[in-house]
Amino acid sequence: MDPIRHPAAVLWDMDGTLVDSEKLWDIALHEMAKHLGGELTLETRLRMVGTNTAVTLELMYAELRLELTPEAYAEADAWLGDRMAELFTDELPWRPGALDALRTARDAGVPTALVTSTVRELTELALDSIGREFFDVSVCGDEVDGHNKPHPEPYLRAARLLGVDPTRCVAVEDSPTGVSAAVAAGCTVLVVPNELPVEPGERRVFRDSLIGFTLPMS
Repeated sequence: MDPIRHPAAVLWDMDGTLVDSEKLWDIALHEMAKHLGGELTLETRLRMVGTNTAVTLELMYAELRLELTPEAYAEADAWLGDRMAELFTDELPWRPGALDALRTARDAGVPTALVTSTVRELTELALDSIGREFFDVSVCGDEVDGHNKPHPEPYLRAARLLGVDPTRCVAVEDSPTGVSAAVAAGCTVLVVPNELPVEPGERRVFRDSLIGFTLPMS
């Protein structure tokens, strides 16, 4: 069956797909660059979209020509985590149609997972705003043994937790990094670009927004 119309599960990305939290990351990352004595360029910031904390900090320190020692990494990770926790405490801004799309998937009785590069501690704060009831399972960036997007493991893990074949799943993504991960896992991807353009390719269906997202009732 067509996985777009009859998916075994819907696997949702979070940042930039369901909520416009990339703008909150913008705030924290630019503040961090100033905290470290430099400025974050737009080019490097865009390269961070869809990545995990480790890659983000590597890009940050390379941009500022600083050595990312284990001690520096631990300090920067804690600083960024604390600042993002402050920003995630407030209600997160929804992407157009995202809340209704989550409700539609739930009403259709389709299994769902949240698959995010954000760490568990921050994801739990986000779920306070988004709603835990929309997801059967969640996979976070610090739970995939370093195999973060664009590696397929986050999506493969979500499929395993749900007990479904990833090739029968729909992943909903906004970034090239996330789309690459979902395609590599064998998913069909509903692409709703946000900060970055996504190139056409195999198993990719494009939409301007999640407004009007539908699924057949089970």
